[in-house]
Amino acid sequence: MAYGLLKGKKGIISGALDENSIAWKVALKAKEEGAIFTLTNAPIAMRMGEINKLAEVCEAEIIPADATSIEDIENLYAKSMDVLGGKVDFVLHSIGMSPNVRKGRAYGDLNYDFYKQSVDISAMSFHKFLQTAEKMDAINEWGSVVALTYMAAQRTFSFYSDMADAKAMLESIARSYGYRYGKLKNVRVNTVSQSPTKTRAGGGIAGFDSFYEFAEKMSPLGNASADACADYVLTLFSDFTKMVTMQNLFHDGGYSMTGVSAELLEMIKPAE
Repeated sequence: MAYGLLKGKKGIISGALDENSIAWKVALKAKEEGAIFTLTNAPIAMRMGEINKLAEVCEAEIIPADATSIEDIENLYAKSMDVLGGKVDFVLHSIGMSPNVRKGRAYGDLNYDFYKQSVDISAMSFHKFLQTAEKMDAINEWGSVVALTYMAAQRTFSFYSDMADAKAMLESIARSYGYRYGKLKNVRVNTVSQSPTKTRAGGGIAGFDSFYEFAEKMSPLGNASADACADYVLTLFSDFTKMVTMQNLFHDGGYSMTGVSAELLEMIKPAE
């Protein structure tokens, strides 16, 4: 059921790869709620994914952009404003990748060139998105920028390796730029810390399936789905959250606030 939550709003959605990705769900729901937007992803990711199908359904233009390139991001904003007929109201940053994780490098055996790539792609790109938007005055007053993150920024998960460092930086950027952009243009900047989600990115992490089940048993509401995350992101794009900024918002079924669940205690209880 649509509510017209984003009627008349324009935006940019990055990171949609296939129908399992959160950005893909955000795009479908944004379209349903009345928004118009452009889609973007790195050229190599676009070759791997199915973004053309999404663009057709959403009647959205695809603008390829390497999120680490200022020139590409400038082109993304310029073309988006041209296609959409003006400045944007929302931006989704759904970008993250660690070569160290992909290649199974332990945290004590990181390749530092890979490490720099992880930070550049997964965190610094967020700053580039924000700084470029500010310089180009590409986001309307009371606009909203949301980045997807994960709780490994606050707690240690051994399998998350250098991505945890990148996510911590991402969240710090949201606070620092959220203050700046709020003072300048009333633009709000937030991160959403989602449950482990069965996406292509999540599936690439060693031990993901076991941890997914662990989080399911820890969370009183269970793991939040990609669809539910998209619903939450849309509320942050909407006018109903105008005074929410600089926040890291947990969308995880209660996992982040649960010390230990009854289900897990039952599992580890010694046999009588």
